[in-house]
Amino acid sequence: MTDQDGSHPHQTATADTSGTSWRRLALFGGLFVLLTAAGIYTVYSQFAERSFTFDTRLLAPGTLLSIAALLLVYFTADGLRLYFTLRALGHRLPFRPLTKLVFINLFFSNVTPMATGGGFAQIWYLTRHGIPAGRAATATTIRTVLAVLFIFSLTPVCLLTLAPLQGQSIVGRVGEALAVFIVLYLGFFLVLLFRTRWLIRPLSGLLALLRRGHLISARRHDRWQFGCRREMLRFSGAFGEYLRGPRHFVALSVLCTAIFLLSLFSFPALLIHALGYPVDYPLTVGLLVVTTFIMYFSPTPGASGISEGVFGHFFQGILSGNHLVLVTVTWRLLTIYLGVVIGLLILQKDLSKGKRT
Repeated sequence: MTDQDGSHPHQTATADTSGTSWRRLALFGGLFVLLTAAGIYTVYSQFAERSFTFDTRLLAPGTLLSIAALLLVYFTADGLRLYFTLRALGHRLPFRPLTKLVFINLFFSNVTPMATGGGFAQIWYLTRHGIPAGRAATATTIRTVLAVLFIFSLTPVCLLTLAPLQGQSIVGRVGEALAVFIVLYLGFFLVLLFRTRWLIRPLSGLLALLRRGHLISARRHDRWQFGCRREMLRFSGAFGEYLRGPRHFVALSVLCTAIFLLSLFSFPALLIHALGYPVDYPLTVGLLVVTTFIMYFSPTPGASGISEGVFGHFFQGILSGNHLVLVTVTWRLLTIYLGVVIGLLILQKDLSKGKRT
């Protein structure tokens, strides 16, 4: 999930967008580029038999028009899923800042490890447009949770049913264990959302056990006890408020999340079709679901390196070697690199405006 840092969202957002953070972002950006290059080379050398061909069929007018249409759906649904979440919480964000927010989030979430920067940057940006920090944090968290629930719910089905994943070294022996882990994770998350107080007693018992074992001090025990209870109740309360919001806005936020994810997972199928291969659409979508699930646990900025390698590993049986690198790079270009570049340009423009005023 995004926003895993334990610090206060508003404070972190302010710090991460200050001038002193540019050096850190440049470091992460450089790491993103290096790891991406390493991931592409891994696909080239390990899965594509050191073969690469640029196919001009990707530049055909019909293909470019289809890609542009899918990009429009992808970026629009990404913005609308946050917009309708805010509306369910009683807030409205104008179209222009909402559009900018989509790309600023893409930039930060892909140049910071574990996507931690994306949520904080959005909170900072939302507060600049009149959304209280607490409500902004609630909206961005719920937006992330909805996507996680979709992906984590579908991944066990994909792991256990997709033929290309059976026997794969990356999931073969641990596929069932991963499926059980995901079910437990979702179960915990649903209890956290709807039966939060069920978790408080075992959590208190665990902290008390750590205290009796002299693994934490009495002061830290009290601080952790208070902090964990507060955050669990706060998050549960915020989600409950979202569910009690106008039903049509709640439904639209869920629908736009589904459309966003489906469009994200559809890019490889579009590229494979454009190159003249037969397309098994449910299979390609399922492979992207598992790829995205793995990316959630990647410690590298934007899952760089890992995402390319996993994608190449999964799709080597669908694409010939000379097209595998091409589709891998084009998939990442459309879904990540393009948004990162646009987000960087928007951020620089906004910050330069702020310095002049």
